[in-house]
Amino acid sequence: MRGFIIRLLVNAAALAVAAYFLPGIVYGSPFDLLLVALVFGVVNALVKPIVTLLTCPLVLLTLGLFTLVINALMLLLTSTISSMFRLNFTVDGFGTAFVGALIITIVSFILNALIKD
Repeated sequence: MRGFIIRLLVNAAALAVAAYFLPGIVYGSPFDLLLVALVFGVVNALVKPIVTLLTCPLVLLTLGLFTLVINALMLLLTSTISSMFRLNFTVDGFGTAFVGALIITIVSFILNALIKD
């Protein structure tokens, strides 16, 4: 349970940093951000492996760089699902999602390296 909460907080922090640096990513309250982090975690756990498997030839052909596109699509999907649940979280477009996914990946990597499970 502790690991789940830590991952949720890391995702929320990474999303907050991306929103801070990119005006195209907007969230409402910190509570909305925690719920969006939960949605983001579920999307990355359930949808991302399927999309990665289906696009495996592209991932291999681009030596893994296509994963950045997949991460951007997962962020856009999170935005869409969040709006379905009336959470205040929006991502303006693919370009914003792409840069946002890069920021989220870097921040998550650094925070996970600093936090011991």
